[in-house]
Amino acid sequence: MAADNRSPVTVIGLGAMGRALAGAFLDNGHPTTVWNRTAGKGGELAGRGATVAATVTEAITASPLTVVCVLDHRAVREVLDPVAGSLVGRTLVNLTNGTPCQARETARWAAAHGADYVDGGIMAVPPMIGRPESLVLYSGSPEAFTAHEPAFGALGTALYLGADAGRASLYDIALLSAMYGMFGGFFHAVAMVGTEKVPAAEFTPLVVSWLNAMIAGLPAMAKAVDSGDHSTADSNLEMQATAYVNLLDASRDQGVSTELVEPMRELLDRGVTAGRGGGDISALIDLLRTEPTPNGSGR
Repeated sequence: MAADNRSPVTVIGLGAMGRALAGAFLDNGHPTTVWNRTAGKGGELAGRGATVAATVTEAITASPLTVVCVLDHRAVREVLDPVAGSLVGRTLVNLTNGTPCQARETARWAAAHGADYVDGGIMAVPPMIGRPESLVLYSGSPEAFTAHEPAFGALGTALYLGADAGRASLYDIALLSAMYGMFGGFFHAVAMVGTEKVPAAEFTPLVVSWLNAMIAGLPAMAKAVDSGDHSTADSNLEMQATAYVNLLDASRDQGVSTELVEPMRELLDRGVTAGRGGGDISALIDLLRTEPTPNGSGR
């Protein structure tokens, strides 16, 4: 049975994101209980109607749904391991940033303690929480997601990715990789034009326009990746590898470090050496895949 739109919710962890989550639940009429390892962070939320629990057990048992958002995976287990018995028959939603392997491990741990588990990835910053442009990814128990979907809607747009608890984290980290790649390219570009005293604010509209034009080509690249056919290329990989040297030389000439862009040169060269020079640059994706680590931890 689905929870009603004002079902009680507990939020564990009152950093900037945790406070934003709790505030969004309050704004949407959910009786909200909060707890934080360091006391004193719940005052503003208490003023808005939240109940500040004295202990983590008290917080968990106050609601059928507990949302945890703390620093990292280790902190999740440090907080919850001692009180695992209080989770029996409840739903645990972990919105702490982590890896797919950590999500699956926590799902197994929760199941062993009689709790339904949903993992999540927050694709937003705290001020966005509660607005439609705040995207939160979820994966794990389909029954738990369906039961509490109205509550998840308080945080923004909820996207369920399936029963594999690690899927939301996988999407989260993959999307962050695309973001950081964009940031790295932007930082390098601004550093280059800045050597000629071009203001970043003056140059940035050109960056945005250029990137939007390039983004339009991503669906075609995705089709090439899925099909394995990289033969269609308006600008083939070998040509791009040759031209890329100019980017590096110009950077050095301008006194800009190449540390953000050097790895791409190595990958382009490896693609040419592997005989993929006549095809599309999307062929480089095949060269990025390696054997996973034995324990799946990535470390």
